[in-house]
Amino acid sequence: MVRLWQWGAAVVLGIVVSIAYSSAPAEAVDPAKIPHPVAGNEQCLLCHGAGQAQAVPATHTAFDQGTCLSCHQAAPAAAAQQDCMTCHAQPGLTHTLPSGEKLPLYIDAKVFAASIHGNKLACTDCHSSISGYPHPKLEVKTRRQYNIVQYETCKRCHFDNYTKTLDSVHYQMLARGDERTPLCTDCHGAHDVAKPSQPRSKISQTCARCHEDINSSYVNGVHGKALIEESNYDVPVCTDCHRSHTIEDPRTAAFRLKSVQICSDCHANDKLMKKYGISPNVVKTYLEDFHGKTVALIEKEGRDIWAREAVCTDCHGVHDIQRVDDPTSPVIRENLGNTCRQCHAEATTNFPSAWLSHYEPSVTRAPLVFFVRWFYMILIPFILVGLSVHILLDIWRAVTNR
Repeated sequence: MVRLWQWGAAVVLGIVVSIAYSSAPAEAVDPAKIPHPVAGNEQCLLCHGAGQAQAVPATHTAFDQGTCLSCHQAAPAAAAQQDCMTCHAQPGLTHTLPSGEKLPLYIDAKVFAASIHGNKLACTDCHSSISGYPHPKLEVKTRRQYNIVQYETCKRCHFDNYTKTLDSVHYQMLARGDERTPLCTDCHGAHDVAKPSQPRSKISQTCARCHEDINSSYVNGVHGKALIEESNYDVPVCTDCHRSHTIEDPRTAAFRLKSVQICSDCHANDKLMKKYGISPNVVKTYLEDFHGKTVALIEKEGRDIWAREAVCTDCHGVHDIQRVDDPTSPVIRENLGNTCRQCHAEATTNFPSAWLSHYEPSVTRAPLVFFVRWFYMILIPFILVGLSVHILLDIWRAVTNR
């Protein structure tokens, strides 16, 4: 009877304890953070049951499997993509910065999915400081400062291109504290990043955001017209001459000397030039005349020496290059005298006639120069051979007459 009474009392006490725990207010339970991922480990008591390495406290023995996660919460983890879009898919979502500017927070999910990063990166791969909501406070005052703070995010994946930018004229501006300098996202975009060459005309349009005047000259030149009006991808765009990440200051002596090589990348390409009926020898003929030979010698002496002799852009222009038969071209016969007078102030109207342009002498073009050249090509070897024979015969006579 006593044992039966003791057993009954124990049952009643257990029921009372269970009711007490189950009705305990939330404040009485320590809402400890779970220091590991919960996904896949929802059966807590498999590891934390009685006799396990980390057994539940004695006060928790009355709780069942399903109550663990109602008090204990998983440690914050990187937010899933769909979690971010719960808020950021709302059109018009913005954050007001101390400057009064509105920082747009709306992300078009379709645009991001179609971007080059859409199936490769999650939101927190770039926004690594954000792991949940509420987000950390933004310690910036303006939109531009926010862009600069995010600037180095790209180097995690694109370290090679990032290091190239450190030698560019744009980074020099940033180092001086000029916030107008273009950053990665200014050229490539942020959530809509696409291949920079699709379409190819997009490259020059991107540069035009800062270099509007230069772009106006380019689109009215022979290269820009062919690209925009004819969709001709053979013509150069900004990055072909200035590069993309290692952009140099084009006003330096080094870039002036380098400009000849830049032009020759296309104009010495035999296959490409023949496609458009242009002589592939223009660079060769330039390097053979006074201007080209002098510039080549200066380049050997040092890239920091300013070459006063004419390079390609002095005669043809820089961004506003026209066809050589265009009435506005600086190298058409009617305008060539004025072009020469930029360096040769006393040049007369007939001054350009002394130059063969980029043509090599032939029977039909500059025949006198052609025949004089051939005369010397025959005469000089004849004289050298004759002189050598004369010396040998003189030596032979001196030896035999001893």
